[in-house]
Amino acid sequence: MKQIEATILGQSYMLACPPDGEALLREAVGIVDREMSAIRDAGKVKARERIAVLTALNLAYQKAEAARQPAPAAPAPGPAAAALDLDHLIRRIDDALGDDGQLL
Repeated sequence: MKQIEATILGQSYMLACPPDGEALLREAVGIVDREMSAIRDAGKVKARERIAVLTALNLAYQKAEAARQPAPAAPAPGPAAAALDLDHLIRRIDDALGDDGQLL
C-alpha cells in the first residue's frame, strides 16, 4: 500500500493510502487540518489532544447531521420529459384496464 506524507497542525504524519485514494485522503487531511487550526486559533484550547478530540466530535456531528438531512430533490424534468412520462403512464394504465377502459 502506498504511503503519503501529510501535515496536520504543523506536525508531519506518514499515512497509508489506498490505491487511487490519494486525492481523497489529501482532501480529508486538509479538512482535519483546517478544523484543528480553527479550534487552536480560537485560543480557548491549547493541548493537541483536546484539539484533536474536539475536531473529531465536530466532524462526527457534521456527518451525523448531514445523514439526517433529506436527499436533495432531483431537478424537475423539462416539458419534453414530463410529456414522455405522462405518455408512458397513460400506456401503462391502458394496458392495465384493457381494451374496454382505455383513457384515450
